[in-house]
Amino acid sequence: MEQLLVRCANAIESNDATLAQQILWVLINIAPPDGDSKQRLTCAFLRALIVRVAKSGTCKMLAAMSNARCNLSMTIHTHTFSIIELANYVDLTSWHRFGFTAANAAILEAVKGYSVVHIVDISSTHCMQIPRLIDTIANRLEGPPMVNLTVPGDSKQLPAMVDLTYEELGSKLVNFAWSRNVMLEFRVFPSAHADGFASLIDQLRLLHLVYAETGEALDLDINCHMMLHYIPEETLSPLPNANSIPYTFQLSSNQSMFLKALRGLNPTMVVLIEKDADLTSNNVVCRLKSALNYLWIPYDTVYMFLPKGSKQRQWYEAYISWKIENVVANKGLQRRWVQRMRKAEFRGVGFREEGISEVRRILMNMQLDGD
Repeated sequence: MEQLLVRCANAIESNDATLAQQILWVLINIAPPDGDSKQRLTCAFLRALIVRVAKSGTCKMLAAMSNARCNLSMTIHTHTFSIIELANYVDLTSWHRFGFTAANAAILEAVKGYSVVHIVDISSTHCMQIPRLIDTIANRLEGPPMVNLTVPGDSKQLPAMVDLTYEELGSKLVNFAWSRNVMLEFRVFPSAHADGFASLIDQLRLLHLVYAETGEALDLDINCHMMLHYIPEETLSPLPNANSIPYTFQLSSNQSMFLKALRGLNPTMVVLIEKDADLTSNNVVCRLKSALNYLWIPYDTVYMFLPKGSKQRQWYEAYISWKIENVVANKGLQRRWVQRMRKAEFRGVGFREEGISEVRRILMNMQLDGD
């Protein structure tokens, strides 16, 4: 099935409408939407390729086939997850659990010796990582610090969507922290991912100045979990010495500019949790192969642990399929997160043995569950 998807993508890119149509019809027959996990995953990629065909007009005969994704799109855009539903999905998905564990271990090490901690959570999981972090901070030997938590309000507009406001979410987190004897202050700043969270960066600069004037030692930790790939990869910006000639513009990477802006805040730590895969290559086949390599994992997990026909399974698969369509049906330039961060003058730090041991424990449990 992977070979057929790759051949189909190549046919679409080379404008071979006849071959593309033939392969698409074969895929339709061998990858039903109600089949096993591999067939369902293939069906999701098939729908994404059909959307790409419809957008590019490569094969007008196939444009009507884009209706095959209507039910899926409706599911994605109309269902909002309860906190419990989202928590269950996060618990099912291995890279969320790995990311939470490793990030919290790194943040716990970074907050040592500070009485005030400012955590900026730029996350696609709506602060699902924070309760476990509060639990860990509450048990700090020197006592828990005062925690300021800031989130961008724009996160609410991207999948997965939740059925409560960030104000309500903040109230729940404050109450949870209070139950653990941790003082938590929660802030939401309206900020758009489309411009690289520019207004959030400005607000963080102002807050940083306030703390600098008080002379109070502040630990600024920025946690980015599966969110930065939503920032548009490129935008037109004028060259430094631009004149009236129309072509004095250059392509700038919003994602790289955002990382440089974070570095300019001089934080104690930036934790980046992302799929370090070639999901923004200008070559659709490279993107498709990389997406297949990563996104079979949640599909297989959902297929294994949730009953066929359950609403939860439909919602989770629709969410993953939204990601597949976003990768396959659109275009971008090749970038890797490690390279971006190095160019923004970040340097890597190692994990303590406690964090590594916890991640290994999760992996061993997953292997046992799989058996």
